[in-house]
Amino acid sequence: MAPIFSTHTSFLKSWGFLAVILALAVCVKGNSEGDALYALRRSLSDPANVLQSWDPNLVNPCTWFHVTCNGDNHVTRVDLGNSKLSGHLVPELGKLEHLQYLELYKNNIQGIIPKELGNLKRLISLDLYNNNISGTIPTSLGKLKSLVFLRLNDNKLTGPIPRELSGVSSLKVVDVSNNNLCGTIPTSGPFEHIPLNNFEHNPRLEGPELLGLASYDTNCS
Repeated sequence: MAPIFSTHTSFLKSWGFLAVILALAVCVKGNSEGDALYALRRSLSDPANVLQSWDPNLVNPCTWFHVTCNGDNHVTRVDLGNSKLSGHLVPELGKLEHLQYLELYKNNIQGIIPKELGNLKRLISLDLYNNNISGTIPTSLGKLKSLVFLRLNDNKLTGPIPRELSGVSSLKVVDVSNNNLCGTIPTSGPFEHIPLNNFEHNPRLEGPELLGLASYDTNCS
């Protein structure tokens, strides 16, 4: 029969080993989100040094300025609106699977909207307005079933308004005004309640679609 003390010691060692494994798992998860945000930092020019605290050597990014985390140390908000940033967005942002708010409005961000943003299943607000973003609106944004606010106005976006967005029943605000979009304006799903002035100043946008009567992508590429 093994001594009680020896059994107790073995038990403590087992729990200690398990605690180390769990801690390592948390670190790996935290680092994946930190790596994603640091990829964004590397792609941006930051003359006002608002990203100075974004240190990739920390276990997770929850101590960084302009980043908010939940109780489990998962990133839920990135608030970088009106921060004098330039550069482009990165596909790695799609790895922030707990992100609810991505606020990058009123900067000088260029390039395209990465299709990987469609992986942010918990996203509530995507605010990219007042930048210099070009390219098309990714159809993958139609997978964001928690999205309430989609503000892409005052950019250089082209192409049609993705019909996939009509299936996002949670959408309350869509603003794509002041771009170069083409085709027609969706009228089904959440678009029934979006005011037409949220689509204005798109010279190639033809107005609300007439379901069953006209193709929405006429002369639109």
